Amino acid sequence: MKSPRALLVRARHGSAAATAVPGLPPLPPAGPAPASDAPTTSGAAGDAGAVAGEAGTETRSAAEPAERAEAEAEPASVPGPPIPARPTVPPSIPAAPRMPPALPGGAPVGSTSVAPLFTDAPGLNWAGPGDSWSRAWAVRTLEGGGPEPAPQAAAQPAADPGAGVVRAADPAEQPPTVHDIELIRDTLAVVEPVADRATAHFYALIFLHHPEVRALFPAAMDVQRDRLFRALLQAARSAHDPAGLTEYLTALGRGHRKYGTLGGHYGPVGECLVAALARYAGSRWDAATELAWRRAYRLISGIMIEAAEGAARTSPPWWQAEVVSHQQRTRDIAVVTVRPDQPYPYRAGQYTTLETPWWPRVWRHFSFASAPRPDGLLTFHVKAVQAGWVSNALVRRAAPGDVLRLGPPAGSMVLDHAAGADLLCLGGGTGIAPVCALVEEVAEHGAAGRSVEVFYGARQEAELYGLEVLRGLAQRHPWLSVHPVLSGSGGMAGPDSALSGELPDVAARFGPWAGREAYVSGPPAMVRRSVGILLRAGVAPGRIRHDLVGDLAAA
Repeated sequence: MKSPRALLVRARHGSAAATAVPGLPPLPPAGPAPASDAPTTSGAAGDAGAVAGEAGTETRSAAEPAERAEAEAEPASVPGPPIPARPTVPPSIPAAPRMPPALPGGAPVGSTSVAPLFTDAPGLNWAGPGDSWSRAWAVRTLEGGGPEPAPQAAAQPAADPGAGVVRAADPAEQPPTVHDIELIRDTLAVVEPVADRATAHFYALIFLHHPEVRALFPAAMDVQRDRLFRALLQAARSAHDPAGLTEYLTALGRGHRKYGTLGGHYGPVGECLVAALARYAGSRWDAATELAWRRAYRLISGIMIEAAEGAARTSPPWWQAEVVSHQQRTRDIAVVTVRPDQPYPYRAGQYTTLETPWWPRVWRHFSFASAPRPDGLLTFHVKAVQAGWVSNALVRRAAPGDVLRLGPPAGSMVLDHAAGADLLCLGGGTGIAPVCALVEEVAEHGAAGRSVEVFYGARQEAELYGLEVLRGLAQRHPWLSVHPVLSGSGGMAGPDSALSGELPDVAARFGPWAGREAYVSGPPAMVRRSVGILLRAGVAPGRIRHDLVGDLAAA
């Protein structure tokens, strides 16, 4: 067993170079792993539960009773050391994090050399390169100073001098064509009705042939199975938009670093994916379809690996963060403030992934509830939902001194200060968190003549926990108007009474909203409905910003 400090050093190597992975070469057989460390794969081959990890919300498969949560809270395969005590001396966080100087190629220097404050925290939930279940892949990348050359490149000479004939390139190395994209979409249409079985079979193949990577995944695989197919659907839908697809895959590649994913993992994963699709696509699967998928996967993996390599030069795979404040606003809602171990650059309106020590390798999305602060602290609004593993742990179990892990920031719901358009913000429940951050950023940057209308919705008055803060900002800034909205009974009385009705409908009554930039955050159903209503209220399609992280970024 390696020390936590050794594991932390391993984590900073990032992924293998992009040139060493696409093409799906066969992998040499891995040595036998210690029987005492063998992880369970019972969650890989069973039926997948429809579990969606949304921003601030979680649900569990109906087949998994809630009373089993505490029994599963401490998986036997991840013992880990105890959470370190809260340090007596806080870390020094710069008032405005400065980017390090750039190399001629554009990569900053020295940005990953900051020593973390909590050196033992990764041992709590570490499962990645360097542990006993990740030795078979990328061992040369970690210990040999770099990846091996791709087998295809070594085996294929550029030309035969005697014959003067250049060897033909592998067809799978060509970019996907328009016909390939059509074949991929046809395959997904066939597989979608049985996606739960297809993805379960895919993960079963991975864990059967490469059990050393089981520790990279959470103990319960229902959420993970659902995410895979959503990622494939999103990639297929974005094929007509190369810039959008690249942006989406770049975010995935950067985010996968926190799992311990290396470039050497992509080849075997691609082979298992092709095998699973071939089994469940039926008569739709033929040689042309397989070639289309191999071309597409080569493109996808190349973008993700390149993004991971770029991120490895400028940032760590994750940030450790100590809980410094835990405020219980309602029975099920808490405002959690953390102090990262090193500067954490982000924009108001973005979100991050968060992992707790009580549910190793289970990451959930939460939006930042404040604009970047001079003291470097980060704030999240968390609602404990029924059978929500991470949200319940944060609301009911987390306390000052606990150490969490944060992934890199993501999301496009950020302000364009150059545009200067008036803003319309809809926040439902804990979806008010990024709206609060956006309002703070406008206040700090200066409204510059723009107005901001905020509609804050909840079911009951007690759930409008952030209303006082927003009204305080409105009193100091005349450009801000705040409208509380209650959809349930028992509304507010007096001159400050809340509007009654569903949040999107109430906002539409104050329209039309032509010329506005709209920002929408909340439960997925509310966001989707709001988009349709705002379009009918005059907001241009390109001016509605939202992040349905469960659909777009949780893969």
